[in-house]
Amino acid sequence: MPASLVLAGAGKMGGAMLAGWLAAGLDPRRTTLIDPIPTREIVDLCAARGLALNPPDPAPGAVLVLAIKPQGLDGAAPGLDRLIGRDTLLVSILAGKTVADLRGRLPRARALVRAMPNLPASIGRGATGAYASPEVTAGQRGAAEALLTANGTVAWLADEAQINAVTAVSGSGPAYVFLLAETLAEAGIAAGLDPDVARRLARATVAGAGALLDASPAEAAELRRNVTSPGGTTAAALDVLMRPDGLGALMREAVAAARRRAEALAG
Repeated sequence: MPASLVLAGAGKMGGAMLAGWLAAGLDPRRTTLIDPIPTREIVDLCAARGLALNPPDPAPGAVLVLAIKPQGLDGAAPGLDRLIGRDTLLVSILAGKTVADLRGRLPRARALVRAMPNLPASIGRGATGAYASPEVTAGQRGAAEALLTANGTVAWLADEAQINAVTAVSGSGPAYVFLLAETLAEAGIAAGLDPDVARRLARATVAGAGALLDASPAEAAELRRNVTSPGGTTAAALDVLMRPDGLGALMREAVAAARRRAEALAG
């Protein structure tokens, strides 16, 4: 964990990441939160753990994490720039905002890491893609690694342009999985199940399959084949899902749309 940290933006994602950092050993007495409208949970957490919340004259930290909304960067930039010291590492989770965008608004920033986490970071099961600018030192990269792995799996990218694809795959991906559970339950209701039974079974099925995928060394395709008996019920369903205009085509279209939106947020 870094020696000191400033978190700008303590909403759902920022708050989720903070919980993981504190659990991993981040010193709350050397942690500052900047949020103009903090939730009651954040206010209570700061009071209970001794974190500084919106101090009148905050000092730069070893790491400044940007977790505000991308659309709010322009308005917040002057105040944020004052929180960047000569050796501060800037870690941004702002979708679409490139290193060039950040430097254009935060001229004091030198070493930058762009990261795209996802919501399961709140339970330590997140998936994060990250890119480090050339100015990031080995020590700073280690601090970023400690922060990001406290929330789950981290994949480092050699090319910043890949961040938009990460945003579309894992950043937005939990919503795709939640939609799968939702639509599976709706299909169960249409097939005659009681709504409560359909929702419970769909939820447990998605959660259990995800846990099995995580625990098994096998690829997802192999696990799929293992539960698909030739001529059986699963095969009949997969014949529909795997047809040319089925789930694969829809997922490619969805990921492409999310990537285009991430690209549109740049600038």
